[in-house]
Amino acid sequence: MTVYFIGAGPGDPELITVKGRRLIESCGVCLYAGSLVPEAVIACAPADAMVTDTASLHLDEIISIISAAHESGRHVARVHSGDPSIYGAIGEQINRLDALGIPYEIVPGVPAFAAAAAAMGQELTMPEFAQTIILTRTSMKSTAMPVGEDLDSLGATGALLAIHLSVRNSREIQRRLIPLYGADCPAVIAYRIGWPEQEIIRTDLLSLVDEIRGKKITRSALIFVGRSLRGQDVKESALYDPARPHLLRPFAGREKKPTRRARR
Repeated sequence: MTVYFIGAGPGDPELITVKGRRLIESCGVCLYAGSLVPEAVIACAPADAMVTDTASLHLDEIISIISAAHESGRHVARVHSGDPSIYGAIGEQINRLDALGIPYEIVPGVPAFAAAAAAMGQELTMPEFAQTIILTRTSMKSTAMPVGEDLDSLGATGALLAIHLSVRNSREIQRRLIPLYGADCPAVIAYRIGWPEQEIIRTDLLSLVDEIRGKKITRSALIFVGRSLRGQDVKESALYDPARPHLLRPFAGREKKPTRRARR
């Protein structure tokens, strides 16, 4: 028996990995957070599988279900949104499983920031302009942020910020980042990525709060802040530069010499 922590992607049932879907199809128990994972993702579970929405359950109840499955020898598909390594709360579950001697595996999924970039239709990194992406969140009622991971410190880098779980803290985001990035710095509100109601809202830091309030967005949104979001005047990389040789294109920028056959 194994517990499979499966990244279901951001919501679109077609964005789950082949491996993730195969495991859901084969496990006798399927646990998923219905507030974050649509039913369409786990609709492929076996007809006789025990399928439970864990949105209203606490950790002890979830572990109790897994323990019962372990005793009966049934594999468990523990389905999380996005990629389980990013704000997936799997660490606390893994600690419990280790203590109980229950084996587990982690199956990665498409993270929300990557799916949002695809929906935006752009690359998040730009040569000589933006080469660093910081995935972070802010602290409200949730666990406090570690020392040195506040917006002031992270924003001082000038990197592109992908701010999770913080849409209700947009005023604080605006207040902290305008002095560092400027009021006209591009911002994107990526709402319900992968769901039918998905929306990409392009704005700037000055208008961020007004846009969120105007759309009445209170959850399931990812906020991007950074100059590379503008996507203008993109400098071409050295990767495909005809004048730049590299290991797989050693003759770039100069005439390739004909290959001579050795004489016998």
